[in-house]
Amino acid sequence: MKVKTILVSQPEPKVENSPYFDLQNKHKVKVDFRPFIHVEGVSAKDVRLQKIDLNNYTAIILTSKNSVDHFFRVAEEMRYKVPEGLKYFCQSEAVAFYLQKYVVYRKRKIYVGQKDFVDMSTLFKKYKEEKYLLPSSDQLNADIPQTLNNLKVDWTPGTFYKTVMSDLSDLADVYYDVLAFFSPTGIKSLFKNFPDFKQNDTRIAVFGSTTQKEALEHGLRIDILAPTPETPSMTMALEKYVSEANKGK
Repeated sequence: MKVKTILVSQPEPKVENSPYFDLQNKHKVKVDFRPFIHVEGVSAKDVRLQKIDLNNYTAIILTSKNSVDHFFRVAEEMRYKVPEGLKYFCQSEAVAFYLQKYVVYRKRKIYVGQKDFVDMSTLFKKYKEEKYLLPSSDQLNADIPQTLNNLKVDWTPGTFYKTVMSDLSDLADVYYDVLAFFSPTGIKSLFKNFPDFKQNDTRIAVFGSTTQKEALEHGLRIDILAPTPETPSMTMALEKYVSEANKGK
C-alpha cells in the first residue's frame, strides 16, 4: 500500500535542511509534525520538597537539553548563584554545546561523554570524589541509576521536569498512512488519547528498542524500525519504506 501521509510525533524541525523535508519533496508525501508528549517544569518549591539544596553539590550531570534548561530555571527560581567552580558532566557533544547558552565555556569545567550514558563511566571513575546532582524528568532511563550505583558514585536524582502526554483530541478523525514514534511515552499517549485505536492499515514506525517494546505490548504491528545498521535514523528508515511502498506510482 502506497504512502501519502506521515505523522511524526515530534515538534517540527527548526532547520530548513531537515531530512524530513527532503523526504517530503522527493516522494511527494505529506509530512505533519505533532508532539504526542511535552515537558513541564517542576517548581523550585517542589524541588526543595525532594530535599535538594543546590549548595550541596560540586558537579551536575546533564543528559539532555531539557535537563540543562530546567537546572538553570530552578537555580534562578531558588536565587542560587551558580559557582564558577561547578563541574558539568554532559552526556553528549550536543548537550555540552547547548550548555553554552547559560555558561561561558572556557571559564567552566565541562566534561563530555560520547553518546550513551554508560560511555561516561570513565569520567565518573576519574572524578569519584564529586557530589553529583542529576536533574532529570520523572521518567529516568534505567541505565542511569544502574551505571552510577555500579560505580559507587555519590549522586542524587532530582525531578526538575515532567514528561506529560499531550491532548490529541483534534486528531480523532484524521487518518495517516504512517505514524512515527520515538519513545514509549509517545505510544502511551496515543492510547491514552484514543483507547480504542485500531491499527488496520496504518503503518507504525518506531525508533529504539524501548519504543518497540511498548508498541508490541499494546498489540501494534511494527512496519518500520530504526535504528538498524542499514537505516540508523528514522528518516532513513521512512525513506527506504516509502521508496519501496510507492514503487510504480
